[in-house]
Amino acid sequence: MSDYSGSRRFESARRGAGALLQGALAALIIMIVMLAVMWVVEGVDYFLDGALDRQFGIVGWEPDGLVGIVFAPFLHGGFGHLMANSLPLLILGFLAGLRDIRKFLWASVLIIFIGGLGTWATSPGVYTVGASGLVFGYFGYILARGLFDRRLLDIAIGVGVGIAYWGILAGLLPNQEGISWQGHLFGLVGGVVAAWVLRRRREIAPANPYSF
Repeated sequence: MSDYSGSRRFESARRGAGALLQGALAALIIMIVMLAVMWVVEGVDYFLDGALDRQFGIVGWEPDGLVGIVFAPFLHGGFGHLMANSLPLLILGFLAGLRDIRKFLWASVLIIFIGGLGTWATSPGVYTVGASGLVFGYFGYILARGLFDRRLLDIAIGVGVGIAYWGILAGLLPNQEGISWQGHLFGLVGGVVAAWVLRRRREIAPANPYSF
């Protein structure tokens, strides 16, 4: 009996490790593709003298600027801006998608929508582009996922990310020239909301009608 139980535990652990490895590979591929798209777009925008930023960026309070909610995360105000976002986006995006790719994709959609809409609503007349809202969104998602799901792996990742990246919270401070603190703030909010919406649902055992 003990041999059978041990074999089942080993098989379960093996399947879990295999699923985690597959998730890690998928998350890495998605992030590399996403960054490749951003770099290609920035190269095209460079030769167009920033026309893509002006046409597809978020413009607060302008109805035409709503299109930027979808496109602004993939646009940047120059290669320096993109370089600053690339490494944290790769790391945090990879860790956000490590365990569940489907939830990661939905989380990305929620972060982009909530972050973009919040930025549009609070930045009248201001052009905003860049993936930093996604960076803050993935940061918030990773931290909140550990709290809401209460899985040991998620908690460990959340603690590690919190220790390694707590310094980015300075980007939430207002009145920083050339920095959209609104995009950072609402990206972070989007990440926390995504973690709550996509949290693991726990089944509640039915009450025993004969218990007192």
